[in-house]
Amino acid sequence: MTDASTVRKPMLSVAEAQAFMLGAARPVADVELVDTMRANGRVLAAAQTSTLNVPERDNTQMDGYAVRAQDCASGAASLPVSQRIAAGHVGQPLQAGTAARIFTGALIPDGADCVVMQEQCTLLDGVVTVNHVPHAGEWVRRQGEDIRAGGEILGAGRRLRSQEMGLAASVGLAQVPVLRKLRVAVFFTGDELAMPGEPLAPGAVYNSNRFTLRGLLENLGCEITDLGIVPDSLEATRAVLRQAAQGNDLIITSGGVSVGEEDHIKPAVEAEGRLNMWQIAVKPGKPLAFGEVRDAFFVGLPGNPVSSFVTFLLFVRPFILRLQGVAGSLAPRSYKLPAAFERLKADKRNEFLRAKVNDEGELELFANQSSGVLTSTVWGDGLIDCPPGLSIARGDMLRFIPFNELLY
Repeated sequence: MTDASTVRKPMLSVAEAQAFMLGAARPVADVELVDTMRANGRVLAAAQTSTLNVPERDNTQMDGYAVRAQDCASGAASLPVSQRIAAGHVGQPLQAGTAARIFTGALIPDGADCVVMQEQCTLLDGVVTVNHVPHAGEWVRRQGEDIRAGGEILGAGRRLRSQEMGLAASVGLAQVPVLRKLRVAVFFTGDELAMPGEPLAPGAVYNSNRFTLRGLLENLGCEITDLGIVPDSLEATRAVLRQAAQGNDLIITSGGVSVGEEDHIKPAVEAEGRLNMWQIAVKPGKPLAFGEVRDAFFVGLPGNPVSSFVTFLLFVRPFILRLQGVAGSLAPRSYKLPAAFERLKADKRNEFLRAKVNDEGELELFANQSSGVLTSTVWGDGLIDCPPGLSIARGDMLRFIPFNELLY
């Protein structure tokens, strides 16, 4: 008879694990005021509104001539050019029966109601012939057509990119309130690990995960404390966990999360904190651990380089974004594309296959999908989300997640 305590719980699905981690997230609360010029990648702490209209006043979209539409109804009107208006300058009111030479971005003078592009005009001896019948409002950017004074331009919880920085600057915001950067401690377990530049002893491997993980965290704008490589011992692992928990929001490790005699992460976390989730029905990357150590969250990634990379993208990235205070859906955009291959052997787990898009818009599969073949992540354009039990025939439409949707 089987003891109930030894019955193994079913592994969480990818969706269940993602929901569990996001549900546990406690976003940072500290707010900083930063220069808009330096706000790239930061998360807004409060909604931002505009104190002005954009455009401030009606202006022209084209180089040409500001006129009254009624003065050009003949389709060949000849009008004396009364003034020249460049961007940044204010013209005089336009008198009836005249035209103003005007340049892109310049304010429409009072009295004019449209702009005729210069390609539709002929200038001779200070008189412009308008070879066009314009309508009122033609080539005019209306006051406030982009932004209205008092309107919200950016919501709280938005992660700022170059375009959000430009939008903030367009209404004169020199500074913006943002949530502080997330503090992340990392370390790597394994007596076999060596650093590039060091001689490689028999049985040793270079620690590629350290470089991959740091790059991923830098992409997300985290403050990183790198505690290096930790020896394969329970006491050493417990000691560095205590150190990592001091002053950091999140601890991430790579390696040592399986059940071997030299895998010390699970017992170390259980001794210093608690483990809330362990093992997910995903391939690559089943042995992923999630819990807490003191006041810091903990994520233990697998040691195999592809497993570490893929599980970070699927689980750690959205968790970090939520901790940073990013609001709304964190699901990456994906696309349905046809398979240029067949893969008839189905897996019980949710597989994420490294693939690229060929010139015909089809998905090509990297030949070796082993969790140790890091080449596949460089060769590929993204991941195919292959549900449990799915076999693939050529031409099947598959969910494809580009790396560009997962790295930032």
